[in-house]
Order: sequence, then structure tokens, then C-alpha cells
Amino acid sequence: MSSRLHNSSNQFYRAQKWRAVALASLTLIAVTCILINREKPNPSSDLLNHKNAGFQSSVRFRPSLELMNGTDVIWQIPDSPKAALFIAHGCGVRASNFWDKYPGCPNCTGLPEERIFVLRALERKFAVLTISSLGRCWSFEETEAIKWIIKWWVEKNKLGKLPIMAMGASSGGYFVSALAAEMRFRSLSIMIAEGVFASAGVPKDYPPTLFVHMPKDRNTMKKIQKNMKTLRQNGVLVKEIRCMQFPLSPDLFSNRIPGINQTLSVKMYHLFSEKGFIDENGFMNNDGRQTQWKEALIQRNIIPENYELLNHIGEELNLAFALHEMTSFETDGILDWFESNMS
Repeated sequence: MSSRLHNSSNQFYRAQKWRAVALASLTLIAVTCILINREKPNPSSDLLNHKNAGFQSSVRFRPSLELMNGTDVIWQIPDSPKAALFIAHGCGVRASNFWDKYPGCPNCTGLPEERIFVLRALERKFAVLTISSLGRCWSFEETEAIKWIIKWWVEKNKLGKLPIMAMGASSGGYFVSALAAEMRFRSLSIMIAEGVFASAGVPKDYPPTLFVHMPKDRNTMKKIQKNMKTLRQNGVLVKEIRCMQFPLSPDLFSNRIPGINQTLSVKMYHLFSEKGFIDENGFMNNDGRQTQWKEALIQRNIIPENYELLNHIGEELNLAFALHEMTSFETDGILDWFESNMS
């Protein structure tokens, strides 16, 4: 009898011991997860805060416009500029899409991400220059003409003592990566493109380069990783910013696109949800370019067939899916990069 009691007692204490060990292990795992989450926040959290806050700026567009070499040259210079920035657009976009309509620029129609990027840059005292490519996309044959225009603009506006930066998106990213091999920029930002370093080579004085890209485009990301390694091997300072997808919200369009009020924004959001264009959490189920959202909005009489802001809506949908689109969400990071490489 005593032997049975002794064995039962041992089994009881062993069970209690293992329960204590298991509880301690679970507690440690929980604490570790909390610490990891604190150290590595959701990559979309800052973007969600940014977009939900809406966009306000103290800067007003007052661009100057010239027609040179058969293309539009549009710029604005803030008081006491600290740097000059040339921006090369992507395919299908023009210099006029970076600016709102203004008496000096009657054909300007600011796309949401382009215009916000320029306003942020002007707020931070960057003189901004945009030039349209001769065709739908940039051609490397335009390099000499663009070099001449940039030099003309710098001399005309007495900006020669300022550091000059360049940023290009998509086709513009390839173009500025090649242009930087021939023209002395203080630093460079290449958005949603890997650049053309393999064919152009890397000069010893190639500028510090920031890649802003969307990892969902895995093919481009792999090429960027390869080019970053090549640049580093040639002594070039390199950094990357990764842009993630984010969910739509009912006020996304009214926050980001001048001319769309909250009522219209909410109607669009609910229709996209009803049609299954977005999931229960607001994330796009497919690339906006592959989604019949325009037809749905027109069929439901939410917008007219010739609605002038169709491209603006499309840009925000593409951005939310985060496969390939110009973004202003990372503007501060890009401008920080430029400022850190001014000397």
C-alpha cells in the first residue's frame, strides 16, 4: 500500500513539474513574440496611417512651363532652395501629371502620387524639374537632350551651387540610372525598376543609389538585389526601401485625389467590395490593371463614362496592390536619402 502511494506521489509531482515547465515555455514564447512584434512592426502600418490621415500641404503649385526640343519642361522653385531634383516619369505618364492645373500650366493634371511627391519635395525646399519623354516611354537616345535641358534650367535659375539629385519611376528609373553614368548627380533614387548597370557599366564616381521597389514583383526584386551587389562591389553607397500592399478604406480616394468627395469615395469602396474586387479586409484581390472596376462604376452610374479622374483612381488601386506603381508613401524616406548625401 505504501509503495503504491509512493509511486502515485512521484507521478503527481512529475506531472506538476512538467506542467510548470510547459507553462514557463509558453510564457517565454508569448513574451518573445511581443518583443519581436515591437521590434518589427507590420510593414503596412505606417502606410495605413499615412493614407487614412489624408494629405494637406502649405505649398501651392505655381509651376513654370517651357516647350523645348519638342517636349514639356515644367518646374517650380521654392524660396531658398537647398537642392535641385530632376524627376523622370514612367511609361504613359507626362511631366504635366506631376502638377495641378495652374494658369502657367493649363494642361497640367496632377496624378495623386506624382503630385503628392512634388508637394512634399517643395515643402522640404527642393527645386523640382520634370520633363516629358519624346515617346510614351523613355529612350536612351534622349540622354544628350535631357543633359542639355537640365544644365540650361540650372543656369537659368542660378541653381549652380546646389546639389542636383535625380529620381525616376519605372521607365524613368532605367533612364536616370543610365543618365547618372554621364551626368554628375549627388545621389539617385530608382523606383520600381532595377536600372541598366549591367549594360552601361558602373563608373567609379557613380552616385549613392536608393532602390524603392515592390517585393511582390519578384523578378524585378531579384534583379535589384543583383544590381545592389554590383554597385556595392564598385564602392557605391546603396540602400533599398520595400513597398508593401495595403487595404483600401472608404475614404482612400477622397483623401488622396482632389475632386473626389467622401460620398463618392464610400460608394466606390462599397461597390468594389460587392463585386469582389477587394476581400473582407479591403485588400485588392487582383492587380487593378486586370480588374473590371471602370466598367462596374460606369454601369452602376457612380461615375460617367468619360470621367476625368479614371487614371487617378486606377493609380491608387495599382498602388494598393503593390505590384508596379509610382508611390508617394515613401517620399520622406527618399528625400531623407537625398539630404543625407548632399555633401
